[in-house]
Amino acid sequence: MNGETAPPADHGGTAAPDDEAVALAHTLFDAAREGNSALLGGYLAAGAPATLTNAAGDSLLMLAAYHGHADTVKLILAHGADPNTANDRGQTPLAGAVFKGYPEVVQALVAAGADPDAGSPSARAAAQMFARDDLLALLG
Repeated sequence: MNGETAPPADHGGTAAPDDEAVALAHTLFDAAREGNSALLGGYLAAGAPATLTNAAGDSLLMLAAYHGHADTVKLILAHGADPNTANDRGQTPLAGAVFKGYPEVVQALVAAGADPDAGSPSARAAAQMFARDDLLALLG
């Protein structure tokens, strides 16, 4: 084709993510999951969306909360993440933190306005189900 590149494929009006964007998303999800606040914070400060979700609807906040990284949770919240955003299964970051038993994460999410009765099951229901009176007390 004389050095020319083919025109972009038509994807019904939506652009397909390029390899670099997919790799960056994986980096961000891994950083949230691993509690790598330094790496994630750099990308968030540079404009990466704190509201990014994966194919299952898990947000950066959900991954950080579910894996018990309170400092990373606070960082993501500071960059505008909604503490009440549920994944595709209706689970909220707060319910994930209660399920896994992370009081510091629960406190950070509640302080940011997370609703203990949102989601399915809710954080409150999860605390009751697993007899986590310590976490139930944090929910108010």
